[in-house]
Amino acid sequence: MNTLKRFALKLLSSPTINMHESYKFVRQLQKVLVTPSKSRFQYLDQKIYSADQSHEIPIRIFRPKKLMSSDIILFFHGGGWVLGNIDTYTKDCRRLADQMGRIVLAVDYLKAPENPYPAGFEDCYHVAQLLLSRPDLTGIKGARNIIIVGNSAGGNLAAVVSLRLRNEGKPLPSKQILINPVTYWRHDEASPFKSVEENGYDYGLTAKKMQEYMEMYEPDEVKRQNPYIAPLMTEDFSNQPDTLVISSEFDPLRDEGEVYGFMLLEAGNQVEIMRAKDTVHNFLFAPLNEGIIDTTYLLIKDYLENHLRRSDIRGESES
Repeated sequence: MNTLKRFALKLLSSPTINMHESYKFVRQLQKVLVTPSKSRFQYLDQKIYSADQSHEIPIRIFRPKKLMSSDIILFFHGGGWVLGNIDTYTKDCRRLADQMGRIVLAVDYLKAPENPYPAGFEDCYHVAQLLLSRPDLTGIKGARNIIIVGNSAGGNLAAVVSLRLRNEGKPLPSKQILINPVTYWRHDEASPFKSVEENGYDYGLTAKKMQEYMEMYEPDEVKRQNPYIAPLMTEDFSNQPDTLVISSEFDPLRDEGEVYGFMLLEAGNQVEIMRAKDTVHNFLFAPLNEGIIDTTYLLIKDYLENHLRRSDIRGESES
């Protein structure tokens, strides 16, 4: 990792940053810095009523420049269940659609701490089960397979939505792609994962920030152990969609994401686990366009089309 990048990450990892106090400021900063232009990023906005009819769930649909598959990608964004929305991820969803040649449907689920668990989870689950059973209700016709993709907290939501679909006997997505997913309920010194200690201080996403996100999402520590918050706590890992787990070498969440993949594999599921070398959390959606991002998009496309197996991901200069 180069010196300039390491310095920038060090600044972002300051222990004085408290997400309980700073999340509103960060939201405003995101709003100022990321305001998508519809003329530049073509998309279609729609809304779906929540299961209890209490609110509308905004969704944004991205059609690729060249449609190469009738599959639909259902995307849940990251941000610790607290930050981010479909505006901040518009550029990334546009790229995902174009790179994969598939329609992408992004969900703007309710955020904590104003709407703690299970609000965001219920939104994502409702859209997923609706899309799997009646894709035409979203205005998308002829869908063949639904692929759930999520990064960070969105990876967590993708995993737990698939668990609940299985538990309730609903149709499952054909595949799920979990990018740096949150799968465990604690990220302090008592975490069982080495990556929390090794990568939890100097690489942008700190263990402290992650713990604060968890506290805002579910304030009760006991309730945080619910498998629909921490999927590693489930007793049954069987009958899950084919899964690709992508982890980052310098991510505090690296080990828990990979272990979740191994648990799915041991339960008889088709699973591939790829580690992106010399990367930090959320590298795939970073503002800088590094070579390893292109490599990772190609890997995801290969996975969707051919199920290619690789042990790790390296940038072009390392190939």
